[in-house]
Amino acid sequence: MENPFVIKSYESKELFCDREEELQLMLRNCVNHSDVTLISQRRMGKTGLILRLFDELQTIRPDIHTIYVDVFASRNIDDFIKLLAEATMKSFQPKTHIGERLMKFIKSLRPQLSFDNITGEPQLQIAYQTSHEKEYTLRGIFDFLDSQEVPIIIAIDEFQQIRDYPEQNMEALLRTYIQQMHNLTFIFCGSKKHLMADIFANEKKPFYASTSFMSLDKIKEEAYAVFIRRLFEDRQRDITSEALQFILTWTRRHTFYTQQLCHTIYANGKQTVDLEEVKLACNQLMRQGEAIYLQYRQMLTDKQWDYLIAIAKEKTVHQITASAFLKRHKIGTPSVSRRLAGALCEKGLLNDDITLEGTAYSVSDVFLSRWLERL
Repeated sequence: MENPFVIKSYESKELFCDREEELQLMLRNCVNHSDVTLISQRRMGKTGLILRLFDELQTIRPDIHTIYVDVFASRNIDDFIKLLAEATMKSFQPKTHIGERLMKFIKSLRPQLSFDNITGEPQLQIAYQTSHEKEYTLRGIFDFLDSQEVPIIIAIDEFQQIRDYPEQNMEALLRTYIQQMHNLTFIFCGSKKHLMADIFANEKKPFYASTSFMSLDKIKEEAYAVFIRRLFEDRQRDITSEALQFILTWTRRHTFYTQQLCHTIYANGKQTVDLEEVKLACNQLMRQGEAIYLQYRQMLTDKQWDYLIAIAKEKTVHQITASAFLKRHKIGTPSVSRRLAGALCEKGLLNDDITLEGTAYSVSDVFLSRWLERL
């Protein structure tokens, strides 16, 4: 049987764990034409939730069209337009009424159109002479979609990436265009909380107070345990309660890492999964990642590497300037600790989550964290 523990995107609601509250809230917002900002750590399941939402909309509101665009790899407005146009072409089949009109519109941009050799998906290259032409093209795509007189939801993943664009007016430009749309609803997703908060919660910024906020946290332990057990048992396999508890503890219920561990356990093929079998899979995953972890060692200074180990051994640190933490790991002064934490957060190796207890620091990659704990 095919491995039921999905580690790439989304396949079906049967293989999707929980998120019912978040799903219903997003459905309500989308149906009522209310823009949403969705924030969570990377690999916590944002993309899966968006695609689960789109799947549900196909059932209950087939009149609503959906577009998903990931701008994580974009570097400027040119890339943003290219990704948005390609995602739009992917969402509307060429032989449909909107698809035919879309192709005429795309051709009016005088693009170089090609198709990926492997996926078959369209790839665009649009030539611009001036920045005004870029802005005109971006506005044109939004206007085209809005003019179709059908409800369309556009989910833009890793939206905070626009902060790195050389074009300084990108936020103001997008906000100006978006607020004039009548048939488009937007979902802005991001994994860098401080940047997303500054974009949408800073009263001095164009997007201030323009969306509803949602935060994606860990799936509840009981729900995840029921889900994992069901997927094993539906395929005539057993898993002990001890093994199940270890999985959820060791992966900290972080969606990607929990799915990856279960995927590995299932792939190993044992009919009965006990604690020993789970630990074997944990060791497999850490060995597989070791080459990458050693590369991290090469790109960090000695102090940064030691600091990463210190955070891993603590699992989560709420007070990085506390004297006990500094002394226990021989870090030095509070300012040194703040500087090291900032550098590692910037490199994406540490999370800095705002909680009621203050900022919580943890190693972003759970498997790396578990590997570092052994050093």
